[in-house]
Amino acid sequence: MAKYIFVTGGVTSSLGKGIIAASLAKLLQSRGLQVTIQKFDPYINVDPGTLNPYEHGECYVTDDGAETDLDLGHYERFLNIPTSQANNVTTGRIYQTVINKERAGDYLGKTVQVVPHITDEIKRRMMLLGNSGKFDIVITELGGTVGDIESLPFIEAVRQIQWELPEEDCVIVHLTLIPYLNAAKELKTKPTQHSVRMLSQEGVHPNVIVCRTEHPINEEIKRKIALFCNVKPEAVIEAMDASTIYEVPLKMLEEQLDVTVLKKLHITNYAPPVLDKWNDFLHKLKNPIHTVNIGLIGKYVELQDAYKSILEAFIHSGAVNQCKVNIINVHSEFITADNVNSQLQGLDGLLVAPGFGSRGVDGKIEAVKYARENKLPFFGICLGMQMAVIEFARNVLGFSDAHSTEMNENTSHPVIALMEEQKGITNKGGTMRLGAYDCSIEANSLAEKIYQSNLISERHRHRWEFNNQYLNEFIQSGLLPTGKNNKTGLVEIVELKDHPFFIGVQYHPELKSTVENPHPIFVSFVNAAKDFQLSKKG
Repeated sequence: MAKYIFVTGGVTSSLGKGIIAASLAKLLQSRGLQVTIQKFDPYINVDPGTLNPYEHGECYVTDDGAETDLDLGHYERFLNIPTSQANNVTTGRIYQTVINKERAGDYLGKTVQVVPHITDEIKRRMMLLGNSGKFDIVITELGGTVGDIESLPFIEAVRQIQWELPEEDCVIVHLTLIPYLNAAKELKTKPTQHSVRMLSQEGVHPNVIVCRTEHPINEEIKRKIALFCNVKPEAVIEAMDASTIYEVPLKMLEEQLDVTVLKKLHITNYAPPVLDKWNDFLHKLKNPIHTVNIGLIGKYVELQDAYKSILEAFIHSGAVNQCKVNIINVHSEFITADNVNSQLQGLDGLLVAPGFGSRGVDGKIEAVKYARENKLPFFGICLGMQMAVIEFARNVLGFSDAHSTEMNENTSHPVIALMEEQKGITNKGGTMRLGAYDCSIEANSLAEKIYQSNLISERHRHRWEFNNQYLNEFIQSGLLPTGKNNKTGLVEIVELKDHPFFIGVQYHPELKSTVENPHPIFVSFVNAAKDFQLSKKG
């Protein structure tokens, strides 16, 4: 039987529950245990697929096509194992399931209520992965903070699980804030005390308290927190700000968070932590030999979480190349033909990011043209790849009004068109081409050189595709489709002949980059940027 760890948060949002959960999972995994993490989000959307990135950051996509919370990206990047639909559950999905059961008569005429029906469905989902027989420990992160109205059913479900399971099978880790008041020159524990008291009032008693802080917590403060929050002093864990999220597992190792949790779970047969690859990665990350400037062309650049997986993939690939990657955010809405040279000069590489809608598209097209004409290493992802196709059609093939039917339904040259299976779909949620699909790569192509393989599998999230009616024109003029889905003929990869590095992909490679397995396209792109910089220096 699996054991369960629940990670809750108090005082304020954005404390880093996902990073703490992923760090704890990494440490337990490094000791030889089979671990998985799941996220329960309190919003009523069925999934984040219909949310604007400004609302909730990027939408992370799993192999099985689930549109999920971006914290699942942290889980995969830390643990180096894939997640699935079962790893992310929202209030919307819970209520949808219960209402569908009620409509089907499954409750035999009973009055359907939050307790027990909603909480029973939450508990069922919380125990699902644990009942699979694949894992020793299941970590569940609860979104939101204690005291939020929308979080109450989740807290109640945890209370019931804590009551139902043997004491050694369930641990509650509560993440809270110890603010530093500059005027008083001291750390304050009262917000943490109130947060724990609020959680206890709901019947959930934390076993471990992790304290986010900007300053070290001394033993006196730890004892005070332990006394008033009813835990042992060794169960009060300091979580100071780190220079990178990838340091957090090592900081939690120093604080013995994993050992404290294992003791609470009565697990004694664990091995010493094996973190050689992790330490090697951190050493390279902190000791770069080179530095490159990569332009990230997007329309959500004000919010870093909108491109979270891309930014993390650059960290992974930079470390492999012993290269610090400086990301220069450039808002595509503000790029024009008149200012593109001043906006993009000094860059060593250019990535045009994914997105939806017409806003900022013209700027992305201008950026692609700049990269093509100046032999600047270029990498386009999803919409970025489509913009490369449109730019080439307009400025090389001579189709001046070439466009995607997403932005211009009346274009006379729809080089990017709605996928056939998407026509007639009206519901927006969960209806795109989602999840992992195979792609065959042409021999002697840049893509083959990057992947060292002729068959790959990558994750997708799109409705529009390369229009194969124009395939021959593109091939004859030098924009080559070097990756295709064999079953549908869908063009997955395009690359430009006679350019040092110019590649666009319809899929999202950033979603499969991890600390231990950086994505090969990002690794090659950073290396190309490094070569470009060296060539400028002569």
